[in-house]
Amino acid sequence: MTTSAACRAAPRPSPHTTKVEAMQQAPERTAVIVDDDADVRNLLAAILQQAGFTCIITSNGPDGIEAIREHHPILTTLDVSMPGIDGFEVVRRIRSFSTTYVIMVSARDEEIDTLMGLDAGADDYLTKPFRPRELRARIEAVLRRFHQYEKPSEVSYSSSASGVATRAPVALATGGSPGPGLDETSDGWLDHNGLRIHPEMWQCELDGRPIDLTRSEFELLLALVEGRRRVISKKELALRLRGGPTGEYALDADRRAVEVHLANLRRKLSDPVNSPRFIETVRGVGYRLTHSLRT
Repeated sequence: MTTSAACRAAPRPSPHTTKVEAMQQAPERTAVIVDDDADVRNLLAAILQQAGFTCIITSNGPDGIEAIREHHPILTTLDVSMPGIDGFEVVRRIRSFSTTYVIMVSARDEEIDTLMGLDAGADDYLTKPFRPRELRARIEAVLRRFHQYEKPSEVSYSSSASGVATRAPVALATGGSPGPGLDETSDGWLDHNGLRIHPEMWQCELDGRPIDLTRSEFELLLALVEGRRRVISKKELALRLRGGPTGEYALDADRRAVEVHLANLRRKLSDPVNSPRFIETVRGVGYRLTHSLRT
């Protein structure tokens, strides 16, 4: 693994440091760049540094995985076509231990490549050659989400006694009451048809079994749970993932990303489209939470 003079390495955590403690010790904005093209690496580093990131630069998948494991970055940019293991496999391995926001940056511009990247666990997909302004816009979206997590009135990471990353409570869609078909327990869990989600601890359980969700999948599920029976459009969900105001424009690619993330979420929840237990599709409009199964 190499680090350019302009992009210094983040402090190395001790072997006994928990993941939450390592996140708190690391610089606020750390990014890992994984690309085998030196020119692209340098361009990405320049753009990220302008956004205030400390960059960790790597040229292959295994080094990139190790850098993410060591430095716990907010953001990771990842090439697809690399020697050894490709970007699709790299992001699958990353998702076994990290919730870093992954933007795949690739010359492969077919729609199937985008879908494969998102399906593997990436949060966004950008094709080469890309405009620096476009990448900066996507980075700003990541930072908006990150700062939302930092606001005490909205969402913030903190360290619990158990070492679990927690966040401040999120207001429900109508201002407090969980509403029909949704129970809120005294310890902060929201329940619906055997699905339990905890906004503060970023945890999800199905019939008592933990469900491993990416950050984007969790955000989408939480939006639907908070919305209850209100139909939420693809545009609204896309802007939630981007962290932008509701008046912004959502690209077709943003809407397709929502579709892919929801398909992955449904697969993890064993929730078929034709007979949903949790997520109901309202054709031509959007999505909403299903009715409660209880009588």
